[in-house]
Amino acid sequence: MTDGSGSRTSTGLRAYIGSFTSAGGRGVSTARTVRGDGALEVVHHTGVAVPDPSWLAPADGLLYTVCEREAGAAAVLSLADPDRPEPLGEPVPVGGAAPTHLALAPGLLCTANYASGSVSVLPRRADGTLGGPPEVHPHQGSGPQQDRQEGPHAHAVVPDPAGRWVLAVDLGTDTVTVYALDAAAGGLRPHREVPLRPGTGPRHLAFHPSGRQAYVVNELAPTVTVCRWDAAEGTLEPVGECAVRPGEATGPNFPSEVVVAPDGRFAWVANRGDDTVAVLALDAEGDTAELAGTVPCGGHWPRHLALHPSGQWLYAANERSGDVTWFALDAETGLPTRAGAVEAPAASCVVFA
Repeated sequence: MTDGSGSRTSTGLRAYIGSFTSAGGRGVSTARTVRGDGALEVVHHTGVAVPDPSWLAPADGLLYTVCEREAGAAAVLSLADPDRPEPLGEPVPVGGAAPTHLALAPGLLCTANYASGSVSVLPRRADGTLGGPPEVHPHQGSGPQQDRQEGPHAHAVVPDPAGRWVLAVDLGTDTVTVYALDAAAGGLRPHREVPLRPGTGPRHLAFHPSGRQAYVVNELAPTVTVCRWDAAEGTLEPVGECAVRPGEATGPNFPSEVVVAPDGRFAWVANRGDDTVAVLALDAEGDTAELAGTVPCGGHWPRHLALHPSGQWLYAANERSGDVTWFALDAETGLPTRAGAVEAPAASCVVFA
């Protein structure tokens, strides 16, 4: 069922908001899209049933989440009632500390474990629940910023659009490790480690819709690294770097997330510190990015950005102000205009299903 904008109405589409229960978050919050204007209405919270569900991924009527704690785990929730996600069993240990991010691949769930600097893989059973024990791939190395890069800190795992590879972004080592999906063994196989500029602290990665470029947001140097991606060979080649704040901006700033428009014309980056959303204009091929402007994020410490499936609305999970703000996107300029907000204590991410 659709509304006048072509997006699904509240009968079909939900937003799920992850949060840090250890910082006062309400677990996984369910929000309905109540109108065709991007607005969210929160209708349910899981509370502490799942601890620190900071990153979420929906698939096949289920919602997967990390449990970002020292004894890291992953959990599965049923969306049989889409308003009330229900845990399916206990969280499963991932064999790593503080998993910040997860990715789903055929038959697998992968996590990036920030504190232990590793990538873990759990098998997904036929019913979608998780098995074990985990397969763990420790990263090695460090970076020049010793207060943040004393060792590896895997921060994201992202499957490539071709479905053959998983890319792991490591803030501590200034690298992206390309893993091959090993269907026969049911796991990952290290394929190639790609160095980025030392001290940039890469955090997250998003692909261009063509699948030929990837954009790495750097937390320690407020920039995005533009890379060419060869899915046939599993190679990632950095080709440029773009600032995500104006030259006159001062003070500490730690970019957190990058998302790319479905048509490949724009990318948006969340800036923690500046508390802004940066708009990057991409060229026709996606090989270059240019800062087109910034707007206030509507809160404090935007940890995550998400696009509405229609591509018309952008959402910012503002961790420290405890809210999710949403913006209408100008189709010609890419500039966001704030349209509303909803309370979400210790918000960490937003996904749609």
